[in-house]
Parts: sequence; structure tokens; C-alpha cells
Amino acid sequence: MYFILTFLILYAFWLLMSGFKIDVFHTTLAFISCGLVTLFSRDLLFQDKTKKNRSAEAGRVICYIPWLIYQIVLAAIHVTSLALHPRMIDRIDPKIIRFNTKLKKDIALVTFANSITLTPGTITVRIVDGEYYVHAISKKVADELPGEMERRIARAFKEG
Repeated sequence: MYFILTFLILYAFWLLMSGFKIDVFHTTLAFISCGLVTLFSRDLLFQDKTKKNRSAEAGRVICYIPWLIYQIVLAAIHVTSLALHPRMIDRIDPKIIRFNTKLKKDIALVTFANSITLTPGTITVRIVDGEYYVHAISKKVADELPGEMERRIARAFKEG
């Protein structure tokens, strides 16, 4: 059951990212790619073996996505304002920050790292034993980590 659910989530994401190109080539490629990824990582999205917990976790993760998209838009506006500001050189202050996370599950750690990297102005450089190294473009961006993003991911995956 969860094999099919994982496949359908990946396939829907594929369709969204491809601009809904539905022809023989793209549909076949999507089917094969999503099938292989599902085969090799079928327990990545749904690790808990009880049906009730899996459905609840999937729902919480799906509710996290709109918030993440909103944060990506806000960060893109911030980076744009930095780039277009007349005193850009004074406002951009790149640095590598280091912080520990309370997240323990692999999927939560990966989701957090990917969420940071998807947000303009930040890139997850390295994760070692729950310690994140993140490149931030400005002090404002650096000060916001780990912050609300970590709390929302912890809530989505029922951690801490």
C-alpha cells in the first residue's frame, strides 16, 4: 500500500515539475524513474509500521510544504533586495554558521537540510552527527536558523 502511495506522490511531483508534459516519452520516463526511486527508498517517507501513524505523518508533512513555499518566496524577496540595494556590498555578509539540531530521524534531518538549501540565501554545506554547517548570505538569514523551520519539521515528524 505504501509502495503505491510513495510512487503516486513521486509521480505527482514529477508531473508538477515537468509542467504536466504528458506524452509517451515523458510518461514512460516518469513511470520508470518514479518506480526505481520508490523501489530503492520505499521506507524513506513512511518508516512507522502502523497505518494510523503513517497517514498522520504524511498529512503533517504535506501541511509543512505550503509554509516552506511561503518561506522560499520571502527569502527570494530578501535576496533580491540585497542584490538590488545601492549599498549591496555593505548588506551582504556571507558566513558559515554551525548549529546542533534536536532532530533524530534520518528523514527529518534530510528534510531540514533540503529545506534550508531550497530557501534562497542559504545552503546546507555539511551535516555531522546532527550538527549542521550552513552558508548564509547575510546576518539576518543566519540569525533565523535553526528557528521555526526546525520546529515545524520536528512537529511534522513527531520529534522532540
